[in-house]
Amino acid sequence: MYKFEKILVALDHSDLDKELIYATSMIAKLADTKLVKFINVIKDLNVPAAIKKEFPNIVEDALAERKREIEREIDRYYIHNNSKISVEIKSGQPTKSILKFSASKEVDLIIVGRKNEKPGGGVIISRLARRAACSLLIIPKGFNKRISKVLVPIDFSKNSLDAVNQTIDLLNINHFPKPKCITQHVYQVPSGYHYTGKSFEEFAAIMEEHAKKDYAVFQKKFDKTDLSIEPIYTLDRHEDIISSIYKTAKKIKAGAIVIGAKGITAAASLFIGGSAEKLVQLHSEIPILVVRSKDKQKGLLDILKGI
Repeated sequence: MYKFEKILVALDHSDLDKELIYATSMIAKLADTKLVKFINVIKDLNVPAAIKKEFPNIVEDALAERKREIEREIDRYYIHNNSKISVEIKSGQPTKSILKFSASKEVDLIIVGRKNEKPGGGVIISRLARRAACSLLIIPKGFNKRISKVLVPIDFSKNSLDAVNQTIDLLNINHFPKPKCITQHVYQVPSGYHYTGKSFEEFAAIMEEHAKKDYAVFQKKFDKTDLSIEPIYTLDRHEDIISSIYKTAKKIKAGAIVIGAKGITAAASLFIGGSAEKLVQLHSEIPILVVRSKDKQKGLLDILKGI
């Protein structure tokens, strides 16, 4: 599967930074990561000319002090970690800077935090999910549970297969106590079902039976593993796939949700289109990993043109 050899962690000078640094130290060990790059993009500092004249190094000194703060926090958690660590502090527009840096360094995974404070917030996360040329992990503030169960929504596509195999790779039985992967297929009854002479429930049963047959073929493509993988099938009665996925994740007490993304050349960003994008936009209490296949990435110039 796609190895997370290079990880980029986006910090924002908030309390969430400590949680991201700690979480990344654990992930780097699990993934045998070679390089972890911490980046803190500070919005352009509009320092008045008169102040700059009196204190010519004010911006540089502020950035240097911020870098020292991050390095001190990193030293607390990266004691027994073989990953190479680097820190970069820069001013600019956060989303654009993160995307450009991740593309130029061929990053495998971007890690960001979610504060879950403002309704309609998370604009940076949404933009990264649509435009990043690599996988994206969203960690909610305050999440400190041990992950042993992961929910993977599937539609039997190559993209959802990537998500399953990435989960298999990460849920190493040597690192987790009795890890388990739950695959969920959410199915709907087509609007014209009544023309068949079948009731809603009868046609729902037919849809589920077809889904089970599709899964029997789909699971043969999984990477070889001893990981426990359990399929579940959920009828979406209200045309709200996201609610079905999130309710299931809460019900089974999933430690994370892993979804597959289409290549960023595709018209729709994620494997179930707008629905999966809504999942990313949720103020979720559960970490969400968006898996994007590296063989579907654009070239660097195409990425930069799209920013």
